[in-house]
Order: sequence, then structure tokens, then C-alpha cells
Amino acid sequence: MAPDNFSGTGPVSPGEHLRSVLRLVRPLEPVQLSLADPANFAALHGAVLAQDVAAAHPLPLWENSAMDGYAVRSADTANAPVDLQVLGVVPAGSGADPVLGPGQTVRIMTGAPLPSSADAVVRVEDTSGFHETTVRINVPVAPGRDVRRAGEDRAAGAPVALAGDPLTAARLSALAAAGAASLLVRTAPKIAVLITGAELRTPGSTLSRGQIPESNSLLLAGLLAESGLPAATVEHSPDDPELVRARLDALGVGHDAVISTGGVGPGEYDVMRQVLEREPGVRAVRVAIRPGAPQCVGRLRAGALVFALPGNPVSAAVGFELFVRPALRALQGHANPRRPVLRSTVLRGWKSPPGRLQVLPVVFDEHGGCAPAVDAASISHSVGGFGAAQGYALIGPDTTAVVPGDTVDVLRLQP
Repeated sequence: MAPDNFSGTGPVSPGEHLRSVLRLVRPLEPVQLSLADPANFAALHGAVLAQDVAAAHPLPLWENSAMDGYAVRSADTANAPVDLQVLGVVPAGSGADPVLGPGQTVRIMTGAPLPSSADAVVRVEDTSGFHETTVRINVPVAPGRDVRRAGEDRAAGAPVALAGDPLTAARLSALAAAGAASLLVRTAPKIAVLITGAELRTPGSTLSRGQIPESNSLLLAGLLAESGLPAATVEHSPDDPELVRARLDALGVGHDAVISTGGVGPGEYDVMRQVLEREPGVRAVRVAIRPGAPQCVGRLRAGALVFALPGNPVSAAVGFELFVRPALRALQGHANPRRPVLRSTVLRGWKSPPGRLQVLPVVFDEHGGCAPAVDAASISHSVGGFGAAQGYALIGPDTTAVVPGDTVDVLRLQP
């Protein structure tokens, strides 16, 4: 007899299911990684900050030139054109601080510290007649022209990034520029993908009646990669309870999460569900969505979270997007684990089943309007049209028809 968590109670709402999934998540332990070690670069990119980071010094550190040109006392340019005496040059990285007297200037490069006695920069294109010791300034400049002020970007102690922020290339660059030497982060969780299904064969194989190419391993590995969470392990298992049990036991020890596809329905041959019935920390649910209603979720006795999704590719993708991806992002400590919901105008209508959230793959036009990528009556197995999908329209349980001109909520997956 199945335990209570497999007792076949009525469908749960998508929101209720997501909340229960997120309650299972315990964020990974953070690690301290140096920004100076190139061996850490791959782990840092895509990691999530575990604590706030403030600027260790002003940004910029000192007043510096925004252009190649000449550092001047702006008052000396008031009657331009005027010839000024050139005392030398200040390149980027120089610690020199030449003193300018009346009528004097220095050549200066972009990013070089502005001499303390100067208050403006004349761009090189606004000069002429340069000789070794003189240059003609052709335009007057106001104080502060083409000068980057110390601290104008960030003052020392000002926040640069917050706990829960993902480390993009731009954010890592900003943190290094702000003086961070190391960061406390949560790196990507270790994720396993387990594909089941007696009908599945390697892509390119000769197929007999009843057999189909296996595509879910590519699907899930790709969805993980697109989410910045590359799969650590991808495995296949025959529909044999003992073999599935053995793979879950092994993968559950060495991974933070295991995602499977196939065998989660109530049928006699739904092996994944049968195996997970013996896991006290896992429950089976029917979510009030279409496609992808049957799912199993919980924590294996071996330690890893487990997300068992249907075998139909679109159903698996929907389950991943709505429930698995947010859980994995929460595992890594993202402040915002869910994608933002946008609004889109419907270009071509469709029907929607009552009482369930319809999750329909859509494509967008150049103005952001959406149209179905698949037949709304047969979403779960419409793999061909799904390949063009750019997002998911979310149609609530009280709507039975969507007509052109309606506005609907959408999750946009790609530009």
C-alpha cells in the first residue's frame, strides 16, 4: 500500500505546489573565493552572492581624465585660442602629480590621474600646433570638463552588490574595481539528470514499432545550461524498479538535486513513481496545470532533492520552468528565483481547459505580441512546434477561450 504522500489526493494549484517545493529547499553552504585566482573564474561566473558587498574605496579612486588631451587650469583657456607651455605627460597608471602654474599644461591620457592643480581637460582634437614644449588650445573649457570625479560612481562604503545577486560578468568586474579581494558565494549546485522510458532509443538509431528517439536528456541538460546550472551527470535507466532504485541511491549521495523524466503517472508501468513510493520524503502530486500535471517531488533518503517530471518533452519542460528552475535558483540563494511575468497581446486565439492553468508555448512578433507555437489541444507531445517556442503564455483556470487582442501573462524565455 502506498504511503499517505502517494494517496492520490485531488489536484493542487500551481502556486500551492511551488510554495511546497520551495519549502523543501535549504540553500547551499557558501564558500569564499578569491578574485585574484584564475582557477576560480569559472566557479565565480554564475555564482550567487551570499552577503552584501560594499565598495572598499571610492569609484573612481581619484579624479582622472575621461579623454586623451591636456590637463589645464580652466581659467587659462578663457581667451582661447591660446598657447600653453607643456611640462610633460601623465600616462594612465602614473603616480605623478605635476604642479601647473599659470599658462602651463601637461599631456594626459584617458584614465590618468588629474594633476591636483588642474581642474579640466581639453580634448586632443580641440588642440593644434603641438610642439615639444607648447600646444595651442583652440576652445575654452569649463571647470570639470572631461574629468571623472573621485567617488562619483560609488563612495567608499556604498553598496555595490547584495546577497542574492547573481555574479554576471559585469557585476564581477564592478566588484573587482570596487576593491573586493574575495567573495562569499554559493556556486552552482551539482545536478543529475536521469532519463527513463522503455520506448526510448538513442537519436539516430533505427526504430522499431513503438520506439521513439530519446530527447529529454538534451532537453534537460540544455534547460539547465540556459539557466546557468550545467548538469553534472546525465544518465539513462531501463524501466526496471531495482535499476532505477539503485541509480537514485547513487545519484542522491553525490548530487544536490536529481531531475528525472518518465514514469510518474499512476499506471502499472510507471516505474519512477513506484520506486519513489518507498521514499518517505517524496510525495506525488497532480498539479492543476496543462500540460505536466503528474509529478513527484521531495528529498531522497540519500540526501538530494528529487524532481520527477513526466516523460513528454513539453510537459517536462513546463514542469522544469514552473517548479524545478525556481527551486534550483533558491538552492543557490537567488534573491528572485522566479522569472518575471510580462504582458503580451494575443495575435491568434486558442481554447483553454477550465479548472487548470494552461501553459502554452508561444512565439513573439517584433512588437512583443504572442501566438501559439503548438496546437493548444495537444501541447504535451507537440515537440516539433515546441522547438520554436520563445515563451509560455499562462492562462488561468477561469478562462476557456483566448481571442486576438486579449492581453495575457507570459514567461519570456529568450529574446
